[in-house]
Amino acid sequence: MAARAPRSILAITVLVFLFLHLPILVLVVFSFNDSKFSVDWQGFTLNWYHRLLERPDIMRGLRASVIVGVASTVISAILGTLVALALARHRFRGRTALEGFLYVPIVTPEIVVGISLLILFALFKIPLGLTTITIAHVAFSVSFVVIVVLARLEGMDGTLEEAAMILGADEVTTFWKVTVPQLWPGILSGALLAFTMSFDDFVITSFVSGSGSSTLPIVVYGMVRRNVEPSINAISTIILLLTTALIYFADRLGRER
Repeated sequence: MAARAPRSILAITVLVFLFLHLPILVLVVFSFNDSKFSVDWQGFTLNWYHRLLERPDIMRGLRASVIVGVASTVISAILGTLVALALARHRFRGRTALEGFLYVPIVTPEIVVGISLLILFALFKIPLGLTTITIAHVAFSVSFVVIVVLARLEGMDGTLEEAAMILGADEVTTFWKVTVPQLWPGILSGALLAFTMSFDDFVITSFVSGSGSSTLPIVVYGMVRRNVEPSINAISTIILLLTTALIYFADRLGRER
């Protein structure tokens, strides 16, 4: 039986979490404030959430974020799964270097990634828009999918695939009937993580987005620069709840055996 932590440690832990999450809690609470001035509480209301539906710029940004998020997630999940299978099942020259390069997009500052991608698109004369945003999001999301799927592969029982091959199944049938069902929690977990990162990204997207292709974080940033109103708290709360739910489900799926 694990020893109970001292009360002092528990108290410090609670204070640290309160310090980290109190600003977020304040933002959520004041998204229901009836006053246009966020510092003055005048009652509960849902008007600021209703006003979001009346903002065409927010709807366009949301549509762009969903399109880019879904497209980049599907591409990242497919490429990441294939790369993870290659790294886990095969030995080839340069395998160690490839595993090391997987962590480059994770540890590289986002502003550096954004500038480098912008230079690359300018070099190949690719017009900025949803296509370049999707390519950029795939570039930093695929590594996370590979890492999650590799972790899932390490916990898989390889004897099931061997048994399927012995019983007469070919490699393609074994892959779809045995390997993929076992990998599915890891693939879905990596896909949820990739979608969350794509939906939330601002720094890299701000470099590679063109005119008329602003995602939701870009739109929210523009709203903050023009005028601070509770509708910004409302859309921020929605983004927070969505990403928290996606991260929670991704973590649950990643822990499944």
